[in-house]
Formats: sequence, C-alpha cells, structure tokens
Amino acid sequence: MRIVACLNGDRRPGAHPALPVSVDQLVADAHAVVAAGADAIHVHPRDPGGAESLEPQVVAPLMEGLRSDGPAVPVSLTTSLSAESDPWRRYDLVQRWASPLLPDSVTLNLHEAGSVDLAHLLDDRRVAVEAGVWTVEAARILVATKMRVSSVLVEPTQVALEDAERNADAILSLLDRARVDAPRMLHGADATAWPMLERAVSEGYDVRIGLEDTMRLPDGTEAYDNAALVAHAASLASAAA
Repeated sequence: MRIVACLNGDRRPGAHPALPVSVDQLVADAHAVVAAGADAIHVHPRDPGGAESLEPQVVAPLMEGLRSDGPAVPVSLTTSLSAESDPWRRYDLVQRWASPLLPDSVTLNLHEAGSVDLAHLLDDRRVAVEAGVWTVEAARILVATKMRVSSVLVEPTQVALEDAERNADAILSLLDRARVDAPRMLHGADATAWPMLERAVSEGYDVRIGLEDTMRLPDGTEAYDNAALVAHAASLASAAA
C-alpha cells in the first residue's frame, strides 16, 4: 500500500498556515511527509504569486528543487484544468516541459476536455499517467480508450459520504467488470477524506492524504501540517497491516 502526500492542491495561499506554496516550502514539506511515512508526493505547481500554473518556467525550478534537494521519492504533478483552463494551451505547456526535469507521473482527470490527447503526449514523453476517475463516465473513457496508466485514482467528489460511497461503488464495479488491473487509489475530500481513506486501507488500495484533500484530522481538529496528516494515515495503515 502506497501513501501519497498531496501537499497543496488548488487551495489558495493562506487557506492553512502550513500550506506549502514556494519551491523552498514544498521541498521542506516533502522531507517532512516522507519522514512521517509517505512514499510519494503530489504537487500543484505555483507561480510567484501563488496561483496554480503549468508554465514550463514554473515547473522547471520546482522539479529542479525537488530533484536536487528533496527526498528520493516519486514526484507527481497535476495537469488539472484548474491550473490551466484551456485544454489546448495545457497540451502545449506540458509539451514544453523540460525533458531532464519531468515528473515521474502526473494526475490526469479523464472527464476533462483534451484528456485523451494529453495522455498520448505523456506516454510519448514517458511520463506515467495516474488516471483521475471522478465518475462512471470517466471510467468508461478509461476502458474504451485502453489508455496506458500507472494507476487509477477513484475520486468521488460528492459532499455527502453516502453519495460519495455510492459513486465509488459504481466506479469500482465497472473497473472490476472491465478487468482494469492497474493499481487503484481511493480518496475523498474534506468531510469524506478520512472515511474514504479508511475504506481504502481496509480494501487494500493505495491512499493519499494532505492539505489538498483535508485540513483536519479525523476528530475534527485542524491538522498542524501535511506531516501530521500523513503520520495519522500511516498509523491507520500500520494498524490494518
């Protein structure tokens, strides 16, 4: 079971006192979460103003910092349209990422426009694709395209837990029927983050946790930082093992 630390997501700077935004903050946080039990990190690159960005001049120094000064764990970056709303411009930006500084993988939301084309580009560039599957329709895209992916991220976005569980059940059932054998990760957000993580642990799926997904511990108290969230997830995974 992998534990991926999702360090910042699309949260605005200042949303949490320990939200990492700058390269130095992300490098320091990466070391902290790995020490707490994370096996990999997932990052949304930020420009000097703190906004999400896929610009090569933003991605390159981030990757250089993580490669030279960060922990020796896989690095995943976002390609979400929240970081670049134009799918064609997103394609162009990713195409211009510097080859020596490519991430190990990226998350790619299959319901977003241009996802299949971007998956082909990433495959050509030898960057692994983590397929973000929010809906049954997105799972059908994965099955129909026979897309090569390193993992499937089952990501129900419903606010109510029962609705999120129902959506996750439908997605997982379709993946089972289609015999999609890529490793799976199951996670929620905010109110569903910890219940989904506990379910993922009990069912043997990979997990992720961090300030992108929730700023609180299971008891409702605000987490001190990403490392505190990862440490609690690691303790749950250890107890289950």
